[in-house]
Amino acid sequence: MIKQGFYKVLYNFQLAPKIFRMVLEGDTSALLAPGQFVNIKLDGKFLRRPISVSDYDEKTITLIYKVVGEGTEQMSKMEAGTVLDLLTGLGNGFNPEKSGQKPLLIGGGVGIPPLYNLCKELIKTGKKPTVILGFNTKSEIFYEDAFKALGAEVVVTTVDGSYGVKGFVTNAMEREYDYFFTCGPMPMFRAIEEVAKTSGQYSFEERMGCGFGACMGCSCKTKYGNKRICKDGPVLYREEIVW
Repeated sequence: MIKQGFYKVLYNFQLAPKIFRMVLEGDTSALLAPGQFVNIKLDGKFLRRPISVSDYDEKTITLIYKVVGEGTEQMSKMEAGTVLDLLTGLGNGFNPEKSGQKPLLIGGGVGIPPLYNLCKELIKTGKKPTVILGFNTKSEIFYEDAFKALGAEVVVTTVDGSYGVKGFVTNAMEREYDYFFTCGPMPMFRAIEEVAKTSGQYSFEERMGCGFGACMGCSCKTKYGNKRICKDGPVLYREEIVW
């Protein structure tokens, strides 16, 4: 169920270099699963900007985004009280019921935010998730403490070894787990696919045009034909993806 509505910015502040956290107030009834996203209309921009939902409750939506172009730069300068036009309830999110008792959550960079609400939901149901957060260097780290506050075991990796485990997220995957959930860039996915021991769910980061399946601009090849990341995803099951 996709809904369009107006949302007021409550907070918008920087977490790390180029990483911002925005909290919006408004109707959240269309959000039904962790891993869904919203599409934001910005003044002067033809296409809306898709941003994954990091968390939500009855009245607020939390977005964590990276400044990568003019649209997200525009967002980073918004002050409390700004009103935004959003499409909510977009995409199919993670299915937590597949998790088993000890799931592994693997996030790379801006792929980390949608795992937060997933982690919270898993812990609510008595699961014991381990979260692996991958960054290039120590200065980029964000949300380590937020995941720990939920009660999850957290492992941080940095490519340059400046904090935590040196290397990539795959360097921290040698452990026992029942299932995995991951979100991040495609090179990370390909590396995970080489070493993963169980079934899992991949949440894809793709450039999207419309955000609801009309333009076919974000297709992914699966065993069941091409699937649109914005509508059929962004979450796809390991077993169906054709790499």
